[in-house]
Amino acid sequence: MESRSKLTIRYSISFKQKVVQEIEKGASFGQIRRRYGIKGGSTIQCWVKEFGKNHLLNKIVRVEMKGEKDRVKELEEEVKRLKLALADATMAKDLLGTLVEVANRHYKTDLKKNFGPKSLQKAGKTKKDT
Repeated sequence: MESRSKLTIRYSISFKQKVVQEIEKGASFGQIRRRYGIKGGSTIQCWVKEFGKNHLLNKIVRVEMKGEKDRVKELEEEVKRLKLALADATMAKDLLGTLVEVANRHYKTDLKKNFGPKSLQKAGKTKKDT
């Protein structure tokens, strides 16, 4: 088996500072990468953050209207309320299920079977008949 060794290039601090100075003077990132053979796409950007002026890096700015920001907050609050309501409903369902199981064991019966739709229909007929 052949093992391939990976070439790792380490740049000195003075070299990094020189590159950053050239960028600050107006050279583009692409020009500098080609000139010095720097392969990493974000390498020079990291150097500018560390040694240079951050104002040269591209920034993402989000512009939104005041109403949009308020609407986002309202929707986040609504999602929070709905999650809490869902959690409460789930707990209540689980609690009722446990209650039915305990009652079944205690009374030795099957409440789900006895109180299904058929038993309600029979109860409804007897009420009408009386």
